[in-house]
Amino acid sequence: MLSSSSSSPSASPSKLMKAQEMPGKQLGVLKALDVARTQLYHFTAILIAGMGFFTDAYDLFCVSLVTKLLGRIYYFNPLSDKPGSLPPHVAGLVNGAALCGTLAGQLFFGWLGDKLGRKKVYGITLIMMVLCSIGSGLSFGNKATGVMTTLCFFRFWLGFGIGGDYPLSATIMSEYANKKTRGAFIAAVFAMQGVGILAGGFVALAVSSIFDRNFPSPTYEVDRALSTPPQADYVWRIIVMFGALPAALTYYWRMKMPETARYTALVAKNIKQATQDMSKVLQIQLEVEERAADIMKDVRLSYGLFSKEFATRHGLPLLGCTSTWFLLDIAFYSQNLFQKDIFSGIGWIPKASTMNAIHEVYRIARAQTLIALCSTVPGYWFTVAFIEIMGRVAIQLMGFFMMTVFMFAIAFPYDHWTKPENRIGFVVMYSLTFFFANFGPNATTFIIPAEIFPARLRSTCHGISAATGKAGAIVGAFGFLYAAQPQDKTKTDAGYPPGIGIKNSLITLGVINFVGMLFTFLVPEPKGKSLEELSGENEVGK
Repeated sequence: MLSSSSSSPSASPSKLMKAQEMPGKQLGVLKALDVARTQLYHFTAILIAGMGFFTDAYDLFCVSLVTKLLGRIYYFNPLSDKPGSLPPHVAGLVNGAALCGTLAGQLFFGWLGDKLGRKKVYGITLIMMVLCSIGSGLSFGNKATGVMTTLCFFRFWLGFGIGGDYPLSATIMSEYANKKTRGAFIAAVFAMQGVGILAGGFVALAVSSIFDRNFPSPTYEVDRALSTPPQADYVWRIIVMFGALPAALTYYWRMKMPETARYTALVAKNIKQATQDMSKVLQIQLEVEERAADIMKDVRLSYGLFSKEFATRHGLPLLGCTSTWFLLDIAFYSQNLFQKDIFSGIGWIPKASTMNAIHEVYRIARAQTLIALCSTVPGYWFTVAFIEIMGRVAIQLMGFFMMTVFMFAIAFPYDHWTKPENRIGFVVMYSLTFFFANFGPNATTFIIPAEIFPARLRSTCHGISAATGKAGAIVGAFGFLYAAQPQDKTKTDAGYPPGIGIKNSLITLGVINFVGMLFTFLVPEPKGKSLEELSGENEVGK
């Protein structure tokens, strides 16, 4: 318990009284965390966990900036009127390797984080991210087969490390935060994803502009061979490897963080160590509770993931978390279906043959950075600002509803939006769709699983939810890439069979968003409640 009211400037007398009046409901060290005032260690935790997510986003999204360049370098055909491009199966492997690795990593490291502790596993994921970012940029050889094979290999294991960061970053932040601002703090960690996407754009802009200025080359239609200078091979490698830098800089600070008190107390069952650690973190004097050992022996702190007790208490919430994340990511990762139409339609990216290889990287990076600034990044920070006012479930319902509305508004009059004079309206609709994805379920599906499950299963359940979401991402990124192909086989992209068309694909995505809204009703509202109250761990010791 707190040793005295003067020990903690954050705990009001009424809150201390409440803690004393309910001795059986929550350990004193965890109560101290819940009522602690917002202070420096909270922001340190946000920065350390957030830099991991910054790196995750950079590494996952930066490859989309250089895929066109990879096609020009390694699949150049001097007889073609169009610059070289990655064959569909190669493009799928390059983009999909990291997603598949992420899915596997979320499951494995989520489970491991509950077995070995958050801190220890956090360091392992960071080392993997650093080594595999560098390995991706050093992909062997100068022939397509060798480079693409090794790139996919390192991208898979990079994704594996990134996958571990999802459950661990969310769990660490939720277990360090006070209950008043916990949602905003976890949302701030997730918002670093937007900063990472922006950083990828800025790095690509800087590298491509430097190389374009120092190694000028003609456009493809002027000279097909010289439009891709030899130095272009360094451009994509530098952009990809840069992701190792923020991860490496974060490692020292991650290892300095103590293990979370909730893991140490509730999972490792070492109340004394948890109390000592949090006394240093909170800078107050905490005393070890005499009743703690008896509480830790309670059988209600030991039921497993596949037990009847878990299914009764947490089965429907877990279904709600997994289903909503799965459905959200189908829609979120399908954005590549019409991104190219937007960029070319409003003149942000000219026809490929009118540019050289390095300048094309610059134009793609500029376009994606502008989209991120206009819709992606603001949505993240709107969630940070309003989550403790509106609540998680309300934001998720609103986000799914607005995404449904805007998807349908794009889909049904799709022919109208494709006309040149209506392209600006199309961009606005597109931007609003993904603004409400981020000020909505893209953030809340990350936050809620870190709050509602028991400490000994929290990282595992978050990993399961995130992995289910990544399965949805694979469906969205690749399933709809095929589905969105025109029904007329003469109009499909090279190598693709006929599909249902973009209009029908968008209608399907609108329906998926609506179903996601319905499944949200299975998720409890964590706002204003302690983690132990949400998970049922406050019932022990009564």
